[in-house]
Amino acid sequence: MNQLDALKQFTTVVADTGDFKQLAQFQPQDATTNPSLILKAVQKADYAHLLQETLQQYRKAPLDETMDRLLVRFGREILSIIPGRVSTEVDARLSFDTAGSIKRAERIIALYRAEGVPVERVLIKVAATWEGIEAARQLEERGIRTNLTLLFSFSQAVACAQARVQLISPFVGRIYDWYKKSAGSNWDEAASAGVNDPGVRSVRQIYHYYKHFDIATEVMGASFRNVGQILALAGCDLLTISPELMAQLAGTGEPVSRALDPAQAKAMQIERISYDEPSFRYALNEDAMASEKLGEGIRAFAADAIKLEALMKG
Repeated sequence: MNQLDALKQFTTVVADTGDFKQLAQFQPQDATTNPSLILKAVQKADYAHLLQETLQQYRKAPLDETMDRLLVRFGREILSIIPGRVSTEVDARLSFDTAGSIKRAERIIALYRAEGVPVERVLIKVAATWEGIEAARQLEERGIRTNLTLLFSFSQAVACAQARVQLISPFVGRIYDWYKKSAGSNWDEAASAGVNDPGVRSVRQIYHYYKHFDIATEVMGASFRNVGQILALAGCDLLTISPELMAQLAGTGEPVSRALDPAQAKAMQIERISYDEPSFRYALNEDAMASEKLGEGIRAFAADAIKLEALMKG
């Protein structure tokens, strides 16, 4: 048994890509997309026709609507290959706009429904800002499931749990990137690997908190830099993995052991925490890494959405 198949015994494997032609060989349960991945995909010869067909079919529609139709087109193609759910992201420029995020999410769901896709097979990705979490809370109440992305801190995870969101995506690799850059020449790769990796530690803390208090929100580790980070989180509810790293896992038969277990979390001494808006904002502000990476992530996704729009304008 290869490591990818072994990992699937403990964890739901999710593909992190817009390049859906790579999916079948790895047989993931779910898939996630984001503006950067879609931008990358439409610039490949295999997918350029999806952009052109969408533009031709909806040339009189506003640009933001055409963008959503393109995202849904990719989502439909992905759902034809995988058995589970696809995550489709609300425009990052709405990250601080609760009403705007809700409106955009409802349109994306309406577009999926018009294509015959059940709402249960779609997760709407929203940035884990205070406004994004509030939008997700309201969407969940309306039966629209959400995936809270750009999550870097424990405070964000706690607020998402309070909002009863379906799923969160803590960004392992980007947390690792920040600490590595911050340490500079003092960074010790070997000492900061596996369970000592700062990104892995963050997800472990969230996982233990959720399982200890029977929080139903799913934890999906995301943004991996190496297979060591993935294996150190074997047992997490879900892990979303790039095709490149899935290929590495599929190419080796080394044993995989479960690293995260709900029973262990139950036995831990953990304090329950809650946030209102002021205390959430202060806790996030106190975490320099999370504040920086959240802002940087929103800017990067927004920039790629603008690049995608530029392609659509021709």
